[in-house]
Amino acid sequence: MYTKEGDRGITALARSKNVSKSDDRLVLIGTIDELVSQLGMIKALLHDEDTTGILDRIQRTLLLAAEGISDPYMREYRIGDEHTRMLETCIDRLQLPDKDSTRPLPGGSVLSAEIDLARAVCRRAERALSLVSVRYGADNGAKKYLNRLSDYLYALARSRDRAAAEAAGRSGLQDGGADTVRSLSPAPGHDQTEMIRDAVVREILALSGQIEAITLRTAKQLIEIMEEEATRRGMAAVLAVCSPQGNPVAVHVMDGAYLVSYEAAVKKAYTSAAVRMSTLELSHLAQPGQTFYGVEHTDPRIVILGGGIPLMYKGKIIGGLGVSGGTSQEDHSLAEYGQSIVAKLL
Repeated sequence: MYTKEGDRGITALARSKNVSKSDDRLVLIGTIDELVSQLGMIKALLHDEDTTGILDRIQRTLLLAAEGISDPYMREYRIGDEHTRMLETCIDRLQLPDKDSTRPLPGGSVLSAEIDLARAVCRRAERALSLVSVRYGADNGAKKYLNRLSDYLYALARSRDRAAAEAAGRSGLQDGGADTVRSLSPAPGHDQTEMIRDAVVREILALSGQIEAITLRTAKQLIEIMEEEATRRGMAAVLAVCSPQGNPVAVHVMDGAYLVSYEAAVKKAYTSAAVRMSTLELSHLAQPGQTFYGVEHTDPRIVILGGGIPLMYKGKIIGGLGVSGGTSQEDHSLAEYGQSIVAKLL
């Protein structure tokens, strides 16, 4: 937990040793760390899985930008335009009215105040990045990203102010407002009576312990919701669901997904069901000297790439979920999102 190497106020960057902690690059990295932590506070206050997923991706992108400050010569640390476009898409979806001449004061709600604080930290990080750029050079993609991120946080804060005001003016709805209305509304193409009957049947089966495997219908619903989330995150992925025995139940290929992602997603779903853990966790345990070193050679269907998660319901594995289309961390995060909503579909 501690090395004592920084006790003298000196640290190291990727390609530089004996760097003062007052160095502009270290100040910038620290500001980005502060911003990531502030976004974590916002996530803890949210009850909105869609926005939480977006903030997850923003946090990962910011950590990538921090790596790029430490090692500006590594191309994989560059922030591509797709990250900025994702923020622009999120801003457009918030559908805020045109700004008037009077800027709203922070504090419309606790949540929006936290978001405004994150926006202020983001602007500070943007200024620090400009200073680093002058002295050491910096990734232009990161500059664009931080600029657009402050816009997104401003729009998000105002949307939460609007939601709080609307909730205060409504009556007859509890805890959730628009989300409650959405959850009670029948899905397109389904009769409400049929949906209620199915829900009752599923609950009876659950109470008697008879739900053993995810059904095709539930798998298709899960994939449909996950595709929307993948699109929101800027991912073109393959989504695969298998039974507890590892047999494919449903596989969906999004437009633009890589050809190799199909087989990878199916194998990730199988692996998560077979070993009863996420493939990201398995990847750590499969390293030399660890418990499952060499496990990928025991079965050609087993992979040790992040993106596979066992689907759990009331303590039982009812299937496996595989995602392939981004980095291991991105695939794992989207799979975690899928696991978090599967119980709501049962």
